[in-house]
Amino acid sequence: MTPLKKHLSDGRTIVAPGVFDALTASIATDAGFSALYLSGAAIAYTRLGRPDIGLVSMTEVADVISLVRQRVETPLIVDADNGYGNALNVQRTVKTFERAGASAIQLEDQTLPKRCGHLQDKSIVSAQEMAGKVKAAVDARASEDTLIIARTDAVAIEGLEAAIDRAALYAEAGADILFVEAPRSAEQLTAVSTALAGRRPLLANMVEGGNTPMFSAAELGQMGYSIVIFPGGIVRALARTAQDYYASLHEHGTNAPFSSRMFDFGMLNDLIGTPQMLDLGRRYEQFDAARPSPSSKGNTKDDAA
Repeated sequence: MTPLKKHLSDGRTIVAPGVFDALTASIATDAGFSALYLSGAAIAYTRLGRPDIGLVSMTEVADVISLVRQRVETPLIVDADNGYGNALNVQRTVKTFERAGASAIQLEDQTLPKRCGHLQDKSIVSAQEMAGKVKAAVDARASEDTLIIARTDAVAIEGLEAAIDRAALYAEAGADILFVEAPRSAEQLTAVSTALAGRRPLLANMVEGGNTPMFSAAELGQMGYSIVIFPGGIVRALARTAQDYYASLHEHGTNAPFSSRMFDFGMLNDLIGTPQMLDLGRRYEQFDAARPSPSSKGNTKDDAA
């Protein structure tokens, strides 16, 4: 059983913070999180400087998965948007992401191009088409330990009851985890968990300023949710800090006024494991057959990735 499956079977609510590269993944892992969420929106924000409107490609996400997986072994939930096409595209996406190191792959029932789940004017495919895509994803995975998350955006388009019906259908198609996006109240969150209780573990999405009221993981766990993601929070925090940093540098011509809010050179190198990496390199410079080889496997700042 994989760590993510084990965590789900433990019955405790998993908090998966959003990450968008190997650095944020390593920092989140060091903070103690047991799972990470590789956010398609966060990749769009940081790699493209653009909104989450379907501009990021499957291969770009696969590249990020590979880089994150080289750095950490923490279970990784990956946002695969709508699978980047039809059921056959979904199968290619699942195979590619699984090989790159995804622990769980999230698919949604939006049309092409998709939009962030908390933007307006979304559109969705038929429930039957999405169910077929979920079945295609399940058939394509190499291991049952790679979990398939089925997300529906139907609340904003067809209403809550239709969204619940869709989620139930996606469970029948083989989805391991269900995700009803953007309920608009505590009552709707509770209605989702009540209707789908016992079918599959449920995922809730917390977006600051989005359509769903903000709740803590503990509160959502009491409502019946097994996974809580905070996909874009890190980008919103970093963007605010970056805006303040550049404004300060432009005004003062020096980083001195901002220094208390920054790592200095040595601090950052400690964070990313530079001393350990250099030491590891030196150990390989002089081969000694009698000395045990240093391991290159790991998910801490000591690894050789």
